[in-house]
Amino acid sequence: MILQYKFVDTIPDEVAFGCIYICIKYKTAVHKCVCGCGHEVVTPISPTDWQLTFDGVSVSLSPSIGNWNFECRSHYWIVKNEIVHSDKWNDREIQEGRKRNDRKKKSFFAKRKNK
Repeated sequence: MILQYKFVDTIPDEVAFGCIYICIKYKTAVHKCVCGCGHEVVTPISPTDWQLTFDGVSVSLSPSIGNWNFECRSHYWIVKNEIVHSDKWNDREIQEGRKRNDRKKKSFFAKRKNK
């Protein structure tokens, strides 16, 4: 699946399937879950959340997107507008991933505080 991208001033009320809306002002990207469940996926863009890469013709988000709070639990990457599906995670892997993210955030902000 290929996503179209749109840079917007604000996220529209109606998010179209197959499009990722990127709002630099609010440091956020939003798209519909690629499994088709209809849920909106919000990815904050920051040093401790997702990083957005725009190469002039395509967008990528890193790290992967794990929709652990959705029933579908879809897991995928957005790489140069393309959806690259990843392995589904079990409950233990999800908890470990969340703990890693928490540690990453705490470390980031502790370093900033000490500067």
